[in-house]
Amino acid sequence: MNAHLLWIALVGLAVVAVLLGKARRPASRSTLKEPWPLEPRSPLLSDPEQVLYRRLVQALPQNIILAQVQLLQALRFRRGGRDASIQNKFSQLSLDFLIIKPDTTILAAVELDDASHQRADRRDADARKSHALASAGVPLIRWPASRLPDVETIRRAITAAEAPANATADRRNPTKTAPRPRSFEPER
Repeated sequence: MNAHLLWIALVGLAVVAVLLGKARRPASRSTLKEPWPLEPRSPLLSDPEQVLYRRLVQALPQNIILAQVQLLQALRFRRGGRDASIQNKFSQLSLDFLIIKPDTTILAAVELDDASHQRADRRDADARKSHALASAGVPLIRWPASRLPDVETIRRAITAAEAPANATADRRNPTKTAPRPRSFEPER
């Protein structure tokens, strides 16, 4: 009899614990009736990124400069090449800037490296980002945040990044767009 009462008491305590746990949880935010606890980031770009953005726009007025672009938005797998393990290696990475032509084809990616890029986790992310872009043939230009390029340096770097792609196109088939070179990093 005592064992029977003990089991009833334990079940009763478990039920009370579950009910108390539910009472303490905030209301579910899975509905779209109430606003989510979100706000816009302000500013979206750091001070050095804002300076570089303005210089990119000034140096490349014929192109479109996009900021903070997810790699998954800029790259895709070749037909039949989808691989979830590869996608997982770059799916959470973003580019500081993506330079695109007026027809929205990608010209180059730009990364601004501050002191945080010396950390092991950032070096690993930078290596995966560089590898993904090189695999897709997208030139990657890296500048240290401590030495932002001037307008003319930006123009020269973009011209240099474009030149190998144009030469490859001429050799293969002048009417077909060539793949981008493996990678590009200007002299530091």
